[in-house]
Amino acid sequence: MAKAAADVELKATPPVLQATPPAFKRSRARRLFCGTSYSQHGREVLCKMAAQVAMANGSFGVSMQSPVQQPCSVSVDDVIVTTSPSVENHHPEPAEEADSPAAEMFRSKAQPSVGLWTSKRDGEVLLRMDESGIGCETPITVHELLLNSVSQFGDYPALSSKKDGRWTKLTFKEYYQECRGAAKSFLKLGLERFHGVGILGFNSAEWFIADIGAILAGGFAVGIYTTNSPEACQYVAENCGANIIVVENDRQLQKILEVKSQLPLVKAIIQYGEELKEKRPNLYTWSEFMALGASVSDDQLDKIIASQKPNQCCTLIYTSGTTGQPKGVMLSHDNITWTARAGGNYVGLSKATERQEVVVSYLPLSHVAAQMIDIWLPITFGVHTCFAQPDALKGTLVETLKEVRPTAFLGVPRVWEKMQERMKAAGMKFSALKKRIAAWAKVVGLETNLRRINGSDELPLNFRLARSFVFKKVRKQLGLDRCTKCYTGAAPITRDTLEYFLSLDICIYELYGMSESSGPHTASFPSSYKLGSSGKEITGCRTMLFKPDSEGVGEICFAGRHVFMGYLNMEDKTKEAIDDEGWLHSGDLGRHDADGFLFITGRIKELIITAGGENIPPVPIEDAIKEAIPILSNVMLIGDKAKFLAMLMTLKCMVNLETGEPEDALTPQAIEFCHKLGSKATKVSDIVNSKDPAVYSAIQKGVTSVNERATSNAQKIQKWMLLDKDFSIAGGELGPTMKLKRPVVAKMYKQQIDQLYSD
Repeated sequence: MAKAAADVELKATPPVLQATPPAFKRSRARRLFCGTSYSQHGREVLCKMAAQVAMANGSFGVSMQSPVQQPCSVSVDDVIVTTSPSVENHHPEPAEEADSPAAEMFRSKAQPSVGLWTSKRDGEVLLRMDESGIGCETPITVHELLLNSVSQFGDYPALSSKKDGRWTKLTFKEYYQECRGAAKSFLKLGLERFHGVGILGFNSAEWFIADIGAILAGGFAVGIYTTNSPEACQYVAENCGANIIVVENDRQLQKILEVKSQLPLVKAIIQYGEELKEKRPNLYTWSEFMALGASVSDDQLDKIIASQKPNQCCTLIYTSGTTGQPKGVMLSHDNITWTARAGGNYVGLSKATERQEVVVSYLPLSHVAAQMIDIWLPITFGVHTCFAQPDALKGTLVETLKEVRPTAFLGVPRVWEKMQERMKAAGMKFSALKKRIAAWAKVVGLETNLRRINGSDELPLNFRLARSFVFKKVRKQLGLDRCTKCYTGAAPITRDTLEYFLSLDICIYELYGMSESSGPHTASFPSSYKLGSSGKEITGCRTMLFKPDSEGVGEICFAGRHVFMGYLNMEDKTKEAIDDEGWLHSGDLGRHDADGFLFITGRIKELIITAGGENIPPVPIEDAIKEAIPILSNVMLIGDKAKFLAMLMTLKCMVNLETGEPEDALTPQAIEFCHKLGSKATKVSDIVNSKDPAVYSAIQKGVTSVNERATSNAQKIQKWMLLDKDFSIAGGELGPTMKLKRPVVAKMYKQQIDQLYSD
């Protein structure tokens, strides 16, 4: 291992960006244009101004996709800063297969002019600099971010892992040196500039080190979902031009070996989580891998680091593919480093030098939310990241939370729902007296916290008593007694779940964003919160609602330095996402209230357009149904191009902890629901096979109550069907973040859907 960071000179990458030129003034731009779209005259003036600015910097700043007379790709609220269009490539000695047709497609072509987006792996983009505030701060690379972290937090704990009952820690200095060591080893194995290192495994220090090491070596860090099939792994590895694959264990290794013959660019595979079951050529253990870089000099690595620029890609986040093939979201150094700094400041993260924050890493690191929360925010603010056990989502997460006691915690909605279900199941075992006390405390907690959300600072005596005797104990049992920042994101969360935790004095703050916005775009926090809202824009980020309807609902569009570079190798998809004026179109529908809070109302692609031509967002109706009928687990509204709406429903059931497959047994909460109705059902099959009269009647009653609140007859559910199996990731109906894969469900259950519409 290289000598300690304290003993080496920490060299910052030389700055590559010029200061913001004064010629392009946002105030003038704002006087020229009003509303959500710009006039043709305005576009022409804006393009001329942008061209003058760019020529003053020595390169042409108009989008490479269109000449000046076409709509300009520069956003009104953006100040253009350009970099030299040349790319300094590092090419290690070519492997034997480098001359294959597959290798040829990855060779760097002549550099195009620099625009607001690119789909080329070695492309560069204009950075969307502001004239003041956090949006004008000097762009930095990932390496510079690491140097800043070592300088400020060098001796603080950075990563903690528990193995064989013992916790081991890495400081930020040690973390940095491990990343440099991994980078050298990647170079030794032949990682080429702008090629991928695929990482397939559960969260660990090795995952983080491989990710950052790949970036320092000039490659792309590429997370691959552990739930991917061999074919899905092959697609990602091919798309990113992976030279190296890092896997956690033999199970993941076998996926790669199954498709290895179809991946001619892959030069080596590294396994980190367990010992190799058999030795193969170009297959290394983690310790063997880390030893490989000993012969690579610091100078060789530093030259590659020095060639990296903030406006170049360093990380690929692959979308979950709920509506088609996954897309490789290209995130630049600046996307990551700026978003981490802006997002952390906005929600009030403390620096380690003031009070060290602690987080638990357990969500899939192939997802942008987990990477931002677990990797980039901690490096920026000196947060201590502790790793959960691989079976965290199978039941051990709470045990880790109780041991670590994080100060901040992000859970996707399904995690919060599972906690809610477990707490309700535990409450069923209370004595009659404890049940009455718990019910009283929850009523007091919800009423008080709803008043506090509306501006009241009163803490009545009964609330203080409930806090002392109930709420503090609940927080401790969940491991959240030190947690001041409980967040949710990645998918919609029901109001029922939000209110349940609010009744226990746990306020869950919503985040909103996407892979294409480097993670967060809006966020809530204690002094800026409304129930059901995704909060307000992070400072430096901007929102436009495109083509709003009479109720103010329009497509949510983003602008700011967090907007991604483009989709790798997908020019047409990139053009669909980023318009000619530089706005990122999210595909989500939303509205602002009078105070500027953003409320998400659905997705454009999910809109159901009935045979009568009425546009219906399914999520609000689905949420209302699940709230009205607590025995239901998942539901999907259907009715596109049909005469009426129908719905597929599943029941809450137990899940096999090993496979993740739903079982036939109902959850304790579902069984209690049945017993209250007079049904003796304990299994899904008991209800579905006999069409249990009591349960079916209760479901119809809930559907009727939701229909009574519908704004039109077209929005009423006319038919519904209970399925004999719940949706799951393993079954393919849900994505890695528990999002419903509607096209997949529609295909899998076509026969049942046809049956609903057959009469």
